[in-house]
Amino acid sequence: AILFGTVFAAVHHAEVIAEEIGEPFGTLVLTLAVTIIEVALITTIMLGDKPQPALARDTVFAVVMIVCNGLVGLCIFIGGLHYREQDFQVSGANLYLSVLFVLATITLIMPNYTLSTPGPVYSAMQLGFVDVVTLVLYGVFLYIQTMRHRDYFVVESANRDAATKKSSSAVLALSIPLLLVS
Repeated sequence: AILFGTVFAAVHHAEVIAEEIGEPFGTLVLTLAVTIIEVALITTIMLGDKPQPALARDTVFAVVMIVCNGLVGLCIFIGGLHYREQDFQVSGANLYLSVLFVLATITLIMPNYTLSTPGPVYSAMQLGFVDVVTLVLYGVFLYIQTMRHRDYFVVESANRDAATKKSSSAVLALSIPLLLVS
């Protein structure tokens, strides 16, 4: 229960900061917060009594499946009920899914077909290459999202200002250190 509350508190504080920063950088704050939470949870489980070498890979696969199927479907369903219709940028969604599919293939599928080491794992050299490719790919994605094609990820609407609620500066000042602590 404490872990559950801590995770939701961290996401709430990230959301407060993200609303103040605005798009697309607010999305990056939320993504970073959730990624740090997930890595911490996976690390905690892996440091348990029994060694489970496939746990990190299985967990990442489960997250990809939950995000691509469950979370997106749930958001579309609830958003459809609430707003009756939703806008999204097809170009941004295509770019995001392209990067996600390449990263998932490199990290989850390709180790099954390597011959340099027994089992579904990379050798040290292959793992270094995957690290570099992953960082470059994510860097290019961030560049496109925040600079080159920012309009693919930010929906400008006429009633956006009326719907967007800004937090007070006191709440924002409190959320930043609380996010860092949690």
